Amino acid sequence: MSAQRTFTIAAIPADGVGTEVVAAGRAVLDALAAGSGGRFAFDWTEFPWGCGYYEKTGRMMDEDGLEALQDFDALYFGAVGWPSVPDHISLWGLRLRICQSFDQWANVRPVHFHPGITSPLRKADDTPLDWVVVRENSEGEYAGLGGRNLAGRGPGNEVALQTALFTEKGCERIMRFAFDLARGRERKKVSSVTKSNAQQYGMVLWDEVFERVAADYPDVETESVLVDAMSAKFVLHPEDLSVVVASNLNADILSDLGSALAGSLGLAASANLNPDRRFPSMFEPVHGSAPDIAGQGLANPIGAIGSAALMLEHFGLADEATRVREAIEATTASGLLTPDVGGTAKTDEIVEAILTHLA
Repeated sequence: MSAQRTFTIAAIPADGVGTEVVAAGRAVLDALAAGSGGRFAFDWTEFPWGCGYYEKTGRMMDEDGLEALQDFDALYFGAVGWPSVPDHISLWGLRLRICQSFDQWANVRPVHFHPGITSPLRKADDTPLDWVVVRENSEGEYAGLGGRNLAGRGPGNEVALQTALFTEKGCERIMRFAFDLARGRERKKVSSVTKSNAQQYGMVLWDEVFERVAADYPDVETESVLVDAMSAKFVLHPEDLSVVVASNLNADILSDLGSALAGSLGLAASANLNPDRRFPSMFEPVHGSAPDIAGQGLANPIGAIGSAALMLEHFGLADEATRVREAIEATTASGLLTPDVGGTAKTDEIVEAILTHLA
């Protein structure tokens, strides 16, 4: 990239440590821009949405919030949730509303083992481990279909239905995304995760589409694994993983497991992509709002900064993304760690170290 460009980014720190880690990521991105010789810049607009906004207005975001966001180049999200607001209200009112309305159907969650951070897996001590979870992000178990009825019959008689939605189109596009991603990796392999022995409709459709799509990628190794067996494989044979593609719920759970195995959810980056680029994509750390440590300067900013690296890749700034990742690696390798991974460093100290390694 040689032409000068200004990328417009909507920052949505939202709740808890989200405000701290978004500020950390912004500092890193702005430092990169300042050192780019004018090749690129970032124009930030911050939105005050979240649980605090809900308590004042009864809404998690402005009524016209989606219209306000749709022309940005990207969205940079912190974390949503606070004890005073029910989780289903905070999640559906902000994060899921954005993801679904902007058809951010590919959620990419790398599982990366950083030097200097102890993994609970003994195998990580002497075996190279690095894989990515690709999550179908628009339908499946989080489609929001269902309802609660019959409460009028009295206590103990209410019925709740939660319907998972699987479409052939939705399955195929996330699988092709996963296969294309695998073709660019050292280990060209895609592992499909289902529970089709028990969920005989949606998950069987998933399996059938995977088999059909795999035929178009004869150069990529494949396997289909039940989600319980894949949970065990994450622990027992993680060296056999490269790209793991799964439904909304299964990938959500597995990616958290992967991050925990790498040492902490605070390390985990993610991208909610609209690969068609009809809408902006959203980049966010996997961890939650962590009310127990919010405001204390203890949050691990690596997940958010890693998400910023994914944003840079999305903008075509691959070299800059690599620089950010290398600066993160140099920081953890030096032994400077936040409390969630066994250290004592504060958020700002990690950011300063990463900025120093970028210089």
